[in-house]
Amino acid sequence: MRAAVYDRYSTDAATLEVRDLDAPTPAPGQALIKVRAAGVNPVDWKAMAGYIDALFPAVFPVIPGWDVAGTVVAVGTDTPEFQVGDEVLGYARKHVLSGGTFAEYVAVDAVSLARKPASLSWEAAGALPLAGGTALRTIEALGDIDGKTVLIHAAAGGVGSLAVQIAVARGARVIGTASEANHDFVRSLGGEPVSYGDGLAERVLALAGGPVDAVADFVGGQRETTLAVLREGGRHASIADGSVEEFGGRAIWVRPDGAATAQLAALVDEGTLKVEIAQTFALDGVADAFAQSRSGHTRGKLVIVP
Repeated sequence: MRAAVYDRYSTDAATLEVRDLDAPTPAPGQALIKVRAAGVNPVDWKAMAGYIDALFPAVFPVIPGWDVAGTVVAVGTDTPEFQVGDEVLGYARKHVLSGGTFAEYVAVDAVSLARKPASLSWEAAGALPLAGGTALRTIEALGDIDGKTVLIHAAAGGVGSLAVQIAVARGARVIGTASEANHDFVRSLGGEPVSYGDGLAERVLALAGGPVDAVADFVGGQRETTLAVLREGGRHASIADGSVEEFGGRAIWVRPDGAATAQLAALVDEGTLKVEIAQTFALDGVADAFAQSRSGHTRGKLVIVP
C-alpha cells in the first residue's frame, strides 16, 4: 500500500515522504479499513515534531493520521460488530505513533468505529471523529447549557465550528471569537461573532450584557480573558491550556469512542451538524496540509484523500 511516512521527529515538512509499505493485518477485535478520507488535525504535525512523545512514543517509520473514514475489507478474530463491505468512520488513535490513517489501508479497533450514514460524504466522515469528539467532550464538560451564554474561543476552526453547532443545538446562546473574515461563517453556525485581539474581554462582556456562564477554549492563551468574562461559579474547559485545572477549569483530551462518533454522525445525518471542509489533499500533499494547519488560519477541516 502507499502511505505518507516519516522516520524521525522533525518540524521540517520535507521529512514526510510517500512510500510503498505492507498493508497491516487486523488483530483480534480490529477491522482493516480501505481509507477513503482522513482528517488532518494539529496533533498530527505536533506528533511529527516530537511534542507529544511523553504521551505517545513513536515506533518508526510513523504513518501519521488519527481520523479515518472508509470501507471494511477484512476483520480480525472475534469482531462481530462489522463485516466486509461496511462503511465506517472513527477516531483511530493508538497507544503509540506508528500505523496511522494517511495511507491506503489502516487497522482500527472495532470499539473506535461507527457506521457511516449514507448522507455523509467521505470527506465529511473522515474529518468528523477527532474534531467532533473533542467538541462534544468539551461542551459536555460545561454541564447543562440550555438557556445559558457560552463563549467559544476559535469558533471558526475545525473543532470550534463544530462546538458552536453542538452548543446551539443544546439551547445555548453562543458568542464565538473569530477574525472578521469569518464572522459571517460563525453567524451561519448560529453563533454571535466577536473579534479576537486587544480588548476582547470588554467586547464579550458588552455583547453578552455581563459575564458569561461558560467558556470553551480551542486555541490556548486565553486564560486571562476567560477568567475576566466568566461569572462566579461558571464552568470553563480548554483543549490547549494544560494549566486550566489550576484555575477551576477542565483540561480536555478526547479518547477514541465509537459510540460518541456514532452520536456525531447522527447529528450530521439529521442536519443538526455541518462539517466545513476547507481543502482536500492527496497522499503526496500531506506536507502541504501540515503547513496549512500550522498557519492557524484554516476555516473548517483539511482532509487527506489517499
